[in-house]
Amino acid sequence: MVVIRLARGGAKKRPFFNIVATDSRNRRDGRFIERIGFYNPVASGAEEGFRIVADRLTYWQGVGAQVSPTVARLIAGKKAA
Repeated sequence: MVVIRLARGGAKKRPFFNIVATDSRNRRDGRFIERIGFYNPVASGAEEGFRIVADRLTYWQGVGAQVSPTVARLIAGKKAA
């Protein structure tokens, strides 16, 4: 099954997450099919904290990909703002 979830990157104490479409059996930070956005929880000032390519998200959901609870929360927050 394809899942849309976060893959952690960045340095220690400076997390940075890529939003990726991947096979659910792959490791969290392992191989992925496509990077569709990012989330930077420590963004400050003029830095962009969250971005997702909406048409790619719609495509992956259309072909049956499941969205992780964390990514679903981020998407819902983006739509509310």
